[in-house]
Amino acid sequence: MKQILVVGVGAGNPEQLTVQAVNALRRVDVFFVLDKGDVKQELVDLREEILRRYAPDGDYRVVVGRDPERDRRAGLEGDRPIAGSSAYVESVDDWRRRRADVCAGMIAAELGEDQVGAFLVWGDPSLYDSTLAILDDILARGELGFEIEVIPGISSVSALAARHRVGLNQVGKPIQITTGRRLAKKWPDDVDDVVVMLDAQTAFTQHTDQDADIYWGAYLGTPDELLIAGPLAEVAEEIVEVRAEARRRKGWIMDTYLLRRNRK
Repeated sequence: MKQILVVGVGAGNPEQLTVQAVNALRRVDVFFVLDKGDVKQELVDLREEILRRYAPDGDYRVVVGRDPERDRRAGLEGDRPIAGSSAYVESVDDWRRRRADVCAGMIAAELGEDQVGAFLVWGDPSLYDSTLAILDDILARGELGFEIEVIPGISSVSALAARHRVGLNQVGKPIQITTGRRLAKKWPDDVDDVVVMLDAQTAFTQHTDQDADIYWGAYLGTPDELLIAGPLAEVAEEIVEVRAEARRRKGWIMDTYLLRRNRK
């Protein structure tokens, strides 16, 4: 039976790999990579650095497929999500199906029986990553058979808290992890600590009336890492400007943040 490893490789620092992940890399016959184009070539380069560092003597191949484009404007009006719109979910479902087509083709053509293939996943495979859902889709089609093993990794959320030297939760209080689209609609009820991911529209700017602090980070764990923290009303504009400049300079951005409401 073919085996597919889904390996969490951390938020961007090669030293964030766990011993379990390093040992897993040394078992792999074929690494599958989805190429996102020249703009994000450095993400491919970082994966290659991880392999050079931790599997230097490995007898493996790297197979690259083209990552399909996704309609990132679906469900938006201007820069804001359209309330009640299903367009965003439909666009993501379509993108995942096309991604599954690419991955299924690579696995069928390049991975032999009794061989081990692997996808290297940024952060942790369980948190806002589509790889596991795509592999489940492929299995559900019934045309390919393989076993899946997941190796957890250090998420961008954990890296963010570590770099700002804060806990994610307060004593006896819950924490919620959500997306920028959902935060744009409403700060969750009865939750003072909110971690926000996938926020292309800087939804935190809609909550500057709140007595809250923000802990923001971009390119966590990489040489280009950016960190800003402080009262939301005071630093929101700075984050927007720094984020925009970084995106212009690099062509892409990966960021996340913790919002902490201050209760009187």
